[in-house]
Amino acid sequence: MAFDGITLSALVSEWKHTLTGGRIQKISQPETDELILTIKTDNNYYLQLSSSASLPLACLRPDVKPAPLTAPAFCMLLRKHLNGGRILDIVQPDLERVVQFKLQHLNEMGDTCVKYLIVELMGKYSNIIFTTEDLQIIDSIKRVNSFVSSVREVLPGKPWFIPKTDGKHSLLSEPAEGLCAALSERSGPVSSALYQTITGLSPVIANELCCRAGINPELPASELSANDRESLCEILCWLKRQVETEAYSPVIYKKDGMPVEFAPIPLRTFSDYPEYTVVEKPSISEVVLGYYQEKDAVTRMRSRSADLRKVTQNAIERTAKKLDLQRKQMEDTRKKDKYRIYGELLTTYGYSAEPGSKSLTCTNYYDNTEITIPLDPTLTALENAKKYFDRYAKLRRTAEALTEQLAQSEAELLHLETVRESLGFARDEADLSQIKAELTDCGYLKYHRESGAKKGKPAKSKPYHYRTSDGFDLYVGKNNYQNDELTFNLAGGGDWWFHAKGIPGSHVVLKTGGREVPDELFTIAGNLAAYYSSGRDGSGKIEVDYLQRKNVKKPNGAKPGFVVYYTNYSLVATPGIDEGLTEVKG
Repeated sequence: MAFDGITLSALVSEWKHTLTGGRIQKISQPETDELILTIKTDNNYYLQLSSSASLPLACLRPDVKPAPLTAPAFCMLLRKHLNGGRILDIVQPDLERVVQFKLQHLNEMGDTCVKYLIVELMGKYSNIIFTTEDLQIIDSIKRVNSFVSSVREVLPGKPWFIPKTDGKHSLLSEPAEGLCAALSERSGPVSSALYQTITGLSPVIANELCCRAGINPELPASELSANDRESLCEILCWLKRQVETEAYSPVIYKKDGMPVEFAPIPLRTFSDYPEYTVVEKPSISEVVLGYYQEKDAVTRMRSRSADLRKVTQNAIERTAKKLDLQRKQMEDTRKKDKYRIYGELLTTYGYSAEPGSKSLTCTNYYDNTEITIPLDPTLTALENAKKYFDRYAKLRRTAEALTEQLAQSEAELLHLETVRESLGFARDEADLSQIKAELTDCGYLKYHRESGAKKGKPAKSKPYHYRTSDGFDLYVGKNNYQNDELTFNLAGGGDWWFHAKGIPGSHVVLKTGGREVPDELFTIAGNLAAYYSSGRDGSGKIEVDYLQRKNVKKPNGAKPGFVVYYTNYSLVATPGIDEGLTEVKG
């Protein structure tokens, strides 16, 4: 969910109760576009303010982040003016995505002064601005000149103001009937018209309002009936009361254990679907921080794995091209038997060919049909026969070589696809190190030895570990090395092994501990194997093979993660992590 005005109003409500009257004890700037203020009231609070273009946020966090040894200039400026300063008030102007911290401090002469620290959470236009009491800009964490924005310059000495938003109306100060009338003048779906007309709404909240009002969000706003407008007025009045009375219930929605959405109010657009689980939190800051930390972790891992992804993708494309060429060559070798038959027929009927003939028509004694054999007129019939036998022998040798090469290329392509999937399952540096080691060992990456350093083992990475409510353990390999480790070292012969059928995916091991496995647990394990496979992003169900581990074999010289089995059961699984599973950390 974007940082809309409703979410920000919930944060401001929380900050007013916890931070107002507090003193700023410390200011740090851990990132070029981020501040952390340590504020002392009856407790210490850490306020994180980020103007990141991709992930802007503001929330209370449980601890501080490491800061650089040399503070940036903007941080030093704030320390000079605001260290020891007191928070007088925290204001959000009319549900805009802007927060004004009114701060009192002592200047160099010991006189009391008032300054504003203004946080703008507007996507790529996000900023943190320090101003005087009369809103003259002293400096900002991002300076914006006229070449960057013709609407508003953010430079020292310039006045600060909120840019005008044409056609926007206030939820708090205008009657709901007037808002609905303005909606009816809009073209396009009613959900879009809501957030384009009313300040502070995001697409998620707009869809939620439509859901609560019983209106199709795709219905054109100009086609709203009188009953629709009445229902929408009631819901807008409800939302207005929620904001004015600060009646927030922060929630975060998860799917398969991963956060997908958050909000300061429950969302029926998610609550009504069983695949989403709702987690209620006492604080909107906890919701925001948890959601963004997960998002940030995914973004960071994708950035760190970019080089490995590129190497893997290049190798996949190269292998796929090679496999295509080999298949075309194999298709060409299918003519070899025709040349053998030509040679045999010429050996039998060649005596009837006239010297200098360009062809010979005779009976094919394999199927009793008439056949015409092309001839080189400069050669005798027997010499033509030898030429065809030579061509047949060459194609036969090519087919024998290609059969082996095709098998190798197909195995290589499958292996590379499993590596690509493994990169999507990586959570930390240890996981990436193990995948990098695999690519190095298989020759896709060169090992670079640092001077004076010995080649060491990659950082220890552990598989996913889940436990059921009745004490059964399930393990999921994050990469091919872990798949081999799970299957042939951790799993016992009587344990159960699961894998998505015919597609790249993780090995899933169900440890029985000598107990009888309940039938529903096979479904849970199958769903887990489907989820940790390349098919989880598709629609529909996935076939999963399962069997006892003692029947799984690894051929000599096979690629990491590759196994064979000949007798197995199958089930149709729905990709997902069952709610009854608890992930075991460490």
